[in-house]
Amino acid sequence: MDIDGMEQDLGVMQLSDSFFPTGIYATSNGLEFLFAEKKIHGMADLIKLIRTNIIQQLGPSDCVALANVFDSINKCDFDKVIEVDNIVFATKSIKEIRDASTRSGVQLIKCVVEFVRDDKVLNQYKDSIIKDKVHGVFPVAFAICCNALKIKKEKSMMMMLYGFTVGIVGAALRLGLIQHFEGQKIIHNVKPIISQTIKEYSNKSLSEIWQFAPQMDIVQMSHEKMDSKMFIT
Repeated sequence: MDIDGMEQDLGVMQLSDSFFPTGIYATSNGLEFLFAEKKIHGMADLIKLIRTNIIQQLGPSDCVALANVFDSINKCDFDKVIEVDNIVFATKSIKEIRDASTRSGVQLIKCVVEFVRDDKVLNQYKDSIIKDKVHGVFPVAFAICCNALKIKKEKSMMMMLYGFTVGIVGAALRLGLIQHFEGQKIIHNVKPIISQTIKEYSNKSLSEIWQFAPQMDIVQMSHEKMDSKMFIT
């Protein structure tokens, strides 16, 4: 019986659970605006939305950042972790997206330090947030928390992309855009995209980080200006 492997799997389940208090459940990544404007209709459109976000934003940006944080931790290079945090923060040029990422990342760190107290990098990062040396962007915070729970790099990338997908599907369900069975079909349909993204970006250098989805940026900004909304962003 592999006790270490079991603990890693339990960590995966804990961080992946919607019960975990990061506040991500309160975001729709602009889906609410598209729904209100009747610019998205059903399962096929939702798959396209998730695919665009993963291929054009999360993969080449957040996944590359997460992978580089893991590599930096293995090299005991915390200065590089700080550099990754600053670069990711700078690449999120839209205020709404930037704020959502730091809000979720800081909340994640606050929660994990409550039950993991002996991880050096986790404590360093927490102290750096307090001292305003880092911003606390979500992919960096997520990598540090996964490492503290002994979860491997590729599995952490999978969790982050799966969590995003489930978050979008959950928002669509609450908006009444899809039904539960359709939600599961969407998640199953997106699995190959997640696998391919992990394969493509798990070993990219920090200099190769990029993202380009201007339409999604506009949607996020438009959502923030809605008079009445269910989701934060």
